[in-house]
Amino acid sequence: MFLKMRSILPLLFAVIFLTSCSEYQKVLKNEDVKPKYDLAEKYYAEGDYKRAKRLFEQIAPKYVGKPQGERVMFFFADSYFKTKDYYLSGYQFERFIKSYPKSDKIQEATFLGAKSYYELSPEYSLDQTDTDKALAKLQSFINTYPESEFFADANEMAKELTAKKQKKQIEIAKQFNKLGQFNYPILVSAITSLDNFISDNPGSVYREEALYYRIEAATSLALNSTENRKKERLEDAQASYNTLMRYFPESQFKKKADNLSEKIQKELSEYSNSK
Repeated sequence: MFLKMRSILPLLFAVIFLTSCSEYQKVLKNEDVKPKYDLAEKYYAEGDYKRAKRLFEQIAPKYVGKPQGERVMFFFADSYFKTKDYYLSGYQFERFIKSYPKSDKIQEATFLGAKSYYELSPEYSLDQTDTDKALAKLQSFINTYPESEFFADANEMAKELTAKKQKKQIEIAKQFNKLGQFNYPILVSAITSLDNFISDNPGSVYREEALYYRIEAATSLALNSTENRKKERLEDAQASYNTLMRYFPESQFKKKADNLSEKIQKELSEYSNSK
C-alpha cells in the first residue's frame, strides 16, 4: 500500500502543478481585473512572488485612486523585493511612499526602499553611486523613525556601507602611496588623501591603517626631498609616527612603524650634525 502511494504522489503533485499553471495562464489573459486581484493576493500569501508580481503589474494601474490601490502597490513593490529585483523594488517603493505618505505601511516601505539600494551596493572597488543613495535613504529613515522596529537593522546597514566607502577611500590613498614610490610628487597626493580620511573619519575601523600609511608616505617624501624641505618633512613624518603610537600603542603596524621612525631619527641626526 505504501509503495502504491509513493508512486501516486508524484502524479498527484504534477496534476496540481498543471492545474495551477492552467489557472494562472487563464487569469493572466483575462480582461477582468477582480480575478487577477484575487489570484495575485493568493500567490503573494503563498510566497509565489514571481507570479504575484506579474499579476500585480497588470492590475496596479487599474487600482490607482481606489481603496485597494494602496494594498496593491505595496504588494507589487514587495514582490519585486522578494524576487531580488532590487532596482525595480526601490523604484516601486519610492512610488508607494509618494502616493501613500500616510499609509500604515510607510515605515516598512521606507525601510525596504532603502534596503533595496543597500542590496544593490557593489564591492568597494566599484562605483559607489548606489551605496551613496542607500546611505542617504538609510540615514533619512534613521532620523525620521528612531523608534521603528527596523531601526537597528537600518543602523547596521548604514554602518556597513559607511565602512565600505571608507575602505574605498583608504585603498585609493594606499594606491597613491604605492605609485609615489616611483613618482615622488604623487606622495603629496597620498598624504593629502590620508589627512582628509583621518580628519573626516575619526571613528573609522581603518583609522589605524590610515595613520600608518601616512607615516610611510611622509617618510618616503622626506627621504627624497630637496635639502631645503627635508628637515621639515622629516619632522612631519616623525609627528605621524608619534600620532600612531599615541592612539594605537600596540598597533599591528608597530614593527614597521618603528623601523621607519629609526630611519627618520637617523636622518634628522645626520642632518643636525651636518649643520
